[in-house]
Amino acid sequence: MSAVVDRAWFNRDARELAVRLLGCRLVRRFPDGAAVTVRINETEAYRGSDDPASHAGRRRTPRNAPMFERPGILYVYFTYGMHFCMNIVCEEEGVPAAVLIRGAAVEEGEEHVRARRPGASGRRLLDGPAKLTKGLGIDGAFNRYDLAGGNELDLDVPGGRALTLLPGDGPVNYRATPRIGISAGKDLLWRFVTESE
Repeated sequence: MSAVVDRAWFNRDARELAVRLLGCRLVRRFPDGAAVTVRINETEAYRGSDDPASHAGRRRTPRNAPMFERPGILYVYFTYGMHFCMNIVCEEEGVPAAVLIRGAAVEEGEEHVRARRPGASGRRLLDGPAKLTKGLGIDGAFNRYDLAGGNELDLDVPGGRALTLLPGDGPVNYRATPRIGISAGKDLLWRFVTESE
């Protein structure tokens, strides 16, 4: 399956993209042919020097370098020595910005998610950035994966892309809140959650 959204769609302010991603679907295809579809319901925006909570708030480093690259690629990082978090890079190349995908609801393939998250259930299945990456089998190999379809990483998925972003059905009702788990920038209402969640 080819990418449905092009690179220009990602080339927008992180706060705007964070809202537009609500209701969009991620389709994860696995090497064994299994597939999972989830609907994004929680995001957080992160920017550069004007955002003290951003990984790119001070300077470019080898870890945060993907945030400075072309819009539409993933910035996947390892945190707390045990979890991966997935961000979608946005804004113009050279401007560090990304949207953290904090949560999603499973629409298809729940059994494949449960196999990766035994004991989890219902709304708590993918209600956090580390739960999301674990449930979808996303790890460091996805760092710089291109959702816009260019220079795709080889992730051994026969006949399709390992991860595809599909547009949502239209605008969704959402609320904006402070971001979670940060020590700076707590006054910024850059976390966005669909009202139904």
